[in-house]
Amino acid sequence: MDIPDDLSTGERIRALRESRGMSRPVLAQLCGRGPDWLKKIESGERELSNHTLLLRLAAALQISDLAVLTGRNDGATVTVPLGRLSHPGLPAIWSAVMNRSFATTPATGPVDPVLLQGRADQTWRLWHSSPRNRTEVGALLPELISDAEAAVRALDGDQRRAALGTLSDICRLTGQATAFVAPAELAWVVADRALSAAQDADQPAAIAASAWNLGNILRETAYPDEALRVVTEAAELIRPHLDNAPDDWHGVYGALQLHAAVTAAREGREGDAWRYWGKGDQVAKSLPASYIHPSTVFGRANVDFHAVSVATDLRKSSKALGLADDIDPDIMPSRERRARLWVEVARGHLQRGDRTAALHVMKLAHEIGAETVAYTPSARAIAADLWRSAPRAMRKEAGQLAEAVGVMTAG
Repeated sequence: MDIPDDLSTGERIRALRESRGMSRPVLAQLCGRGPDWLKKIESGERELSNHTLLLRLAAALQISDLAVLTGRNDGATVTVPLGRLSHPGLPAIWSAVMNRSFATTPATGPVDPVLLQGRADQTWRLWHSSPRNRTEVGALLPELISDAEAAVRALDGDQRRAALGTLSDICRLTGQATAFVAPAELAWVVADRALSAAQDADQPAAIAASAWNLGNILRETAYPDEALRVVTEAAELIRPHLDNAPDDWHGVYGALQLHAAVTAAREGREGDAWRYWGKGDQVAKSLPASYIHPSTVFGRANVDFHAVSVATDLRKSSKALGLADDIDPDIMPSRERRARLWVEVARGHLQRGDRTAALHVMKLAHEIGAETVAYTPSARAIAADLWRSAPRAMRKEAGQLAEAVGVMTAG
């Protein structure tokens, strides 16, 4: 349909919805929200700035170009993944995960759960250290998944429980490596397998870590209330076990608090967001200053990084940028997390209208973690925004960034 150029995003959503004969409750349900939320969006009472929700609305309305929804048709085409972003490593990972139920043959050789966990730990380190983490980790995951499944089938007793814990760990890594590229069914299968394997292993820390992973999927698919429930329940599950527990149990508990902080912030719940962040901060203070959780990278630096995210999600850009000024990013060993910090800083600069600064830090983010930027919707949205509206003197650089992260440019 032809949409007048002067319509707002909310008015466009309403026009497109009505042209397709969709009721407000139906469209809202497809986005995981209620009809009152959609009514406020359509009336202009509430601003729609969440990129994930914009994509979800566009997909539900079967719009392939986000500009049709936003009205911003001035240079960059942000393609709506009516499936998801694509990555060449996904088919092999999909096969390894989805063929699990048919893999009934026994392991071909001796299985050592300690060596299997060592491989999983090494792959997690690669995830956090490589600028091309999705590609390099994705190449290792199919064999790692298959070997972990074989170990669970071949072992019994304590060794089987250890292998189940490792399988849960590998499934969580699979969820990280395929975020935003896996179809929904794969994301849910992996999350469910991580949680069920942890429960079968009877490992409270693994159960809590799997809940953290499930919370990520729920939050990014626009189910914030469910995400918050999952991570807070998991935190309550593990909290009674923390006395005299290993540091990594405390690290998982702290990571759950930070997850809840960001989830609350994205919903505009400022008091709750800082309360959860404060709990994470207290956990970090109770651990050695150099402590880093091996998969969630919870520790002192990550708590400080999350303060920037919380402030940015609350649209407190001055506070976010002030907090970022006091951080030394190099103390964080995870490239992936450092790249995401700079994306958050870029968001803060954009909130203040400083596109020159936003472009500068986005280039830093891309240099640190190219695939983190290329496969994160919020980073792609920033790159597209900068291509459309960067100062004339910066247009060439903005275009190069948009191309590098896979945002299609015209002209």
